[in-house]
Amino acid sequence: MIERPRRLRATPVLRSLTREHHLSARRLVLPLFVKEGLRSPAPIGSMPGVVQHTVPSLVEAAQEAVEAGVGGLMLFGVPAARDAVGSAGSDPDGVLNVGLRAVAEAVGDAAVVMGDLCLDEFTDHGHCGVLDAAGRVDNDATLSRYVELALAQADAGAALLGLSGMMDGQVGAVRGALDAAGRTDVVLLAYAAKYASAFYGPFRDAVDSALTGDRRTYQMDPGNRREALREVRLDVEQGADVVMVKPALPYLDVLSDVAAAVDVPVWAYQVSGEYAMVEAAAANGWIDRERAILESLVAVQRAGAGATLTYWAAEVATLLRRG
Repeated sequence: MIERPRRLRATPVLRSLTREHHLSARRLVLPLFVKEGLRSPAPIGSMPGVVQHTVPSLVEAAQEAVEAGVGGLMLFGVPAARDAVGSAGSDPDGVLNVGLRAVAEAVGDAAVVMGDLCLDEFTDHGHCGVLDAAGRVDNDATLSRYVELALAQADAGAALLGLSGMMDGQVGAVRGALDAAGRTDVVLLAYAAKYASAFYGPFRDAVDSALTGDRRTYQMDPGNRREALREVRLDVEQGADVVMVKPALPYLDVLSDVAAAVDVPVWAYQVSGEYAMVEAAAANGWIDRERAILESLVAVQRAGAGATLTYWAAEVATLLRRG
């Protein structure tokens, strides 16, 4: 035989030298939840190991993740009171903006501090936008609220804003407002291909979601692949610095398509349902937990993700440091 591929698999060091994709802690982003009114961190039942933080515990978790080598921190806020327009999201003293300010001061430039720019955590109806008189999400009225959230989060210290609402024109509206305010330095991450997925279930526990109905009129249909490229193209044209595919593992084909189509960084979000499935299977002894975690992250990177949002970010960073 002329070709014997097994030669390159003979030893651990040889496999490492010839491996095409290597995980890096600096390319992992840790999502963190901060909830108003807590006296101590509150465990999230559907996401073992993940908690809703107080502001002090949020800062502590952020510092620990940065010390482990994690490259980014994406913050989500859970307010004590909600209303129809999500006022707490743009309140400088709202829980998310307070959390952003505290984390930005604590970690400085050691990691990228990111804010989730959406209304779903802050509205009493749980939708990602404001509603019209008929109870439908009003796209253009929502853009005005996104601009207000963007300016508040930028003032609070967010270096990157994650536009996750899937409203038409959201990137252009926010980019224009930030630039007009002299905040050309703020990076925009567009959740460009965000699907109406069943894998978000545990996340809704994490943010105490008040959602009634569903989000299928603005998030993408799981049966559509080509449409993702249209959404991505529009966001890039409007000024997105980074684009995202969400969820990750169920949409590796879309992730691969997007990575091949654009010349901006492409990220992916390994969502709460992906996390919960592995944790549940591991708790039952059905899979090797650490191997499954690492394999899933390699798969996302192999499909084209330059960075990955994952609830295992700090743990994986520690594992990688230990070799």
